[in-house]
Amino acid sequence: MECNPRSGEPRGLIFNIQRFSIDDGPGIRTTVFMKGCPLRCAWCQNPEGLSTRKELMWFDTRCIGARDCISACPHDALGLTAQGMMIERDSCDGCGKCADACPAGALEVVGKEYTIGDLLYEVFRDEVFYRNSKGGVTLSGGEPLMQPAFASEFVRKCHERGLHVALDTCGHSPKEIFAELVDLSDMVLFDLKTMDIEKHKLFTGVGNELILENATILGNKNKPVWVRTPVIPGFTDDESNIREIALFIKNRMPSVERYDLLAFNNTCSSKYKRLDIQWELEGKELNERSVMEELVGVVRESGIEFASWSGLTKSSSSEGFGKSNDGCSR
Repeated sequence: MECNPRSGEPRGLIFNIQRFSIDDGPGIRTTVFMKGCPLRCAWCQNPEGLSTRKELMWFDTRCIGARDCISACPHDALGLTAQGMMIERDSCDGCGKCADACPAGALEVVGKEYTIGDLLYEVFRDEVFYRNSKGGVTLSGGEPLMQPAFASEFVRKCHERGLHVALDTCGHSPKEIFAELVDLSDMVLFDLKTMDIEKHKLFTGVGNELILENATILGNKNKPVWVRTPVIPGFTDDESNIREIALFIKNRMPSVERYDLLAFNNTCSSKYKRLDIQWELEGKELNERSVMEELVGVVRESGIEFASWSGLTKSSSSEGFGKSNDGCSR
């Protein structure tokens, strides 16, 4: 997040605005994906949301080799070889001059700065759908708590218009920032991935101590909550992990209304290639449908009836999708 040098108005860095979302809270919603995340989950479906900087994506299937982009780059950060477009990521500042020069649209800048007014204009375009479906706006990411000043002011302005706002968070944030955004929001979508501290650190790059502390804070507030767990084969899909999470919800988070298990989706590997990132889960297969159903059973046996699962599985190609701008679980 940056500030307008003339007015001091907060500016947010957004990488996607997804309209007509039905999985990110009640009713029809517009989900705003904010850039920057403190976690590095091995299964991350939105790698373009991890960095707090603008980034360049190269689409090999669109490239016609015109090389206009190379001459347009003010930092000499591009080079076209037999292996494809080489991007010096440390030199590239995401200015977009190369993308503007490309006649085939093979380069795109991920991340656009918005003022509060700009973003309000975008979400208010769908206001009639929110009203008719009891929907609203969801702040997601990345992690919206990485841009707290912008997120807080945006939520306040949405409320002035009477819009329902949901906060979708991983929970890894200073407690003061977390509590402020939770209090401002109408509901919270909260991720719980694994209860094991060492596994959480191995899988996501950070421990889960702060996340569980914030989950407990959230549980003590009179705020509607949906908890979601990405079910990743070999990472979070064992019954003991799901049972521990379910018991934590039961004992520490009495305001939880839904517990959703989100099946792993492997359709996002192209994003990693476009960002020159090696994806650890490349080629990993989908969950078995029977596994997802068994895990829902484990949750219900733990005393939580409000459990369900969604996502593609090996046994079906027509199941409902989980959350993200590609239809992938977080």
